[in-house]
Amino acid sequence: MSSPTLNSSTQPSVLLVEDEKSIAAPFAAALARGGFRPSVAHTGAEAVEMASELDPDIVLLDLSLPDIDGRDLCRQLRLDSDVPIIMVTASGTVTDRVVGLELGADDYVVKPFATGEVISRMRAVLRRARPVTTEARELAVRDLRLDLAARRAWIAERELELTRKEFDLLARLARDAGRVVTREELMSDVWDMNWFGSTKTLDVHIAWLRRKLGDDPAARGCIQTVRGVGFRFAAPDEGSSP
Repeated sequence: MSSPTLNSSTQPSVLLVEDEKSIAAPFAAALARGGFRPSVAHTGAEAVEMASELDPDIVLLDLSLPDIDGRDLCRQLRLDSDVPIIMVTASGTVTDRVVGLELGADDYVVKPFATGEVISRMRAVLRRARPVTTEARELAVRDLRLDLAARRAWIAERELELTRKEFDLLARLARDAGRVVTREELMSDVWDMNWFGSTKTLDVHIAWLRRKLGDDPAARGCIQTVRGVGFRFAAPDEGSSP
């Protein structure tokens, strides 16, 4: 599968991975009415095959499948593609959300849900996944360099292996280097404008980013915490933190 670019059709394609046919059929019909082109996979094996053949714009992944745990399937899809993935599950604890996001999911929907809410979340995820225009292809701050269109990042000459959310978070902070970006802004811009509940996942992703940036002089102190407010990426004229 390729990196996520919306198909030429005005209707984005969605791969719905749902083993219960009594749910999949009406849900697929609702997605079609909402402006999507749904395809349904009832098992993990079908999902892998269809994802490779169809190259969907987005995947709706139920975690309860008969042949594989949905989390393992998410990890497998992430090996080959950056296609946006929304997990669908009956469990909505903060820990479950964090684990899902760590595996590469872009959003997390808890059953029971309103179809309209899911469609709104799908559209929000697709907006964030669209390629960046050529006018804003690259961004360089301090020793950090980002290729926004290719979604690649380097600190000094070392390329960083980042998940989708880690890249989006780093790019969001780097765009406003030197300025504090509030927690609310980060959750709205990187996750979902309708996100509710704990922002613990933001702290988790910041910790992962700091670990991946490393403690060499080029990266030390790049991401700073402003307690009670948010985070800031150090401006180019600031020295490295000790």
